[in-house]
Amino acid sequence: MYNEPIFLKPVFQERIWGGQKLKTEYNYDIPSDQTGEAWVISAHPNGPSIIENGPLKGKTLKDAWENHGELFHKATENDEAYPLLVKILDANADLSVQVHPDDTYAFKVEDQPYGKTECWYVLDAEPDAEIVFGHQASTYDEFVQMIDDGEWNSLLRRVKVKPGDFVYVPSGTIHAIGKGIVILETQQSSDITYRVYDYDRTDAEGNKRELHLEKAKQVSAVPHQDPALDQNEMVSGGLFMKKLARNDYFAVSHWNLEGEAKQKLSEDFLQVSVIDGEAVLEVHGKRFEIQKGMHFILPNGIGSYSLSGNAEFIVSWV
Repeated sequence: MYNEPIFLKPVFQERIWGGQKLKTEYNYDIPSDQTGEAWVISAHPNGPSIIENGPLKGKTLKDAWENHGELFHKATENDEAYPLLVKILDANADLSVQVHPDDTYAFKVEDQPYGKTECWYVLDAEPDAEIVFGHQASTYDEFVQMIDDGEWNSLLRRVKVKPGDFVYVPSGTIHAIGKGIVILETQQSSDITYRVYDYDRTDAEGNKRELHLEKAKQVSAVPHQDPALDQNEMVSGGLFMKKLARNDYFAVSHWNLEGEAKQKLSEDFLQVSVIDGEAVLEVHGKRFEIQKGMHFILPNGIGSYSLSGNAEFIVSWV
């Protein structure tokens, strides 16, 4: 059916911590000045991407997954939900400190197919910007006690980040994106979040946001351990490819294109986000101009493709 890339239109989510960088940096038509997230490759029911080209133009990625599984080399028509979700997040203020469950807990407690392991590529960060990544408690009892006592400054582990940094966040990791950071997030297709701490912020009516402390205590990893990453680099023509992460759920790489490269699609399908620059993608003799802020899927069975130009990409696959 498709011998071309599947281009996708982002779905925007307004957040109290959102800002305007999705408009100023990526030229997206955002709904408000508090737009926190662009779901750029999504088949999640809470925000499915719209296909912009080809025979399925106007349909959602969720529709394509459910009715045209051959595009993704889907095992059966009854296969699980589309496995991945890619977002760009603009943190104009600190995000709440949160944690996500693994698949087993998500299925058992939330009746959802996936937990949430995720990873972040830092697109932009103000000087001295920080994330929360992990905690300082050495035992589970100490972890629970520090939460119950509200000892957040002692409990939470803060790490400075800069553009180009990569952060791998397995399920069970206490985490938060800090003010002044823009990330591209690749994750399992899950919207389950347990909020641990929200800086005692209130909304316009003076209400604090709901916390989920009991579930958070059940799913958090104690003690925190930084995950080991096996990263390596490959070169193919003018394409420099750095593997960032690989696990049971997804693989993620950073590609830097300087010139021309021909590639074969060996994955079931490939998700591609253009994070900088401009290039030409050629598939079966068709040429597609691509640039920063565009997102597409190379579907199963297209064989080979070529790239030319100067651009950066984050690519992911199952």
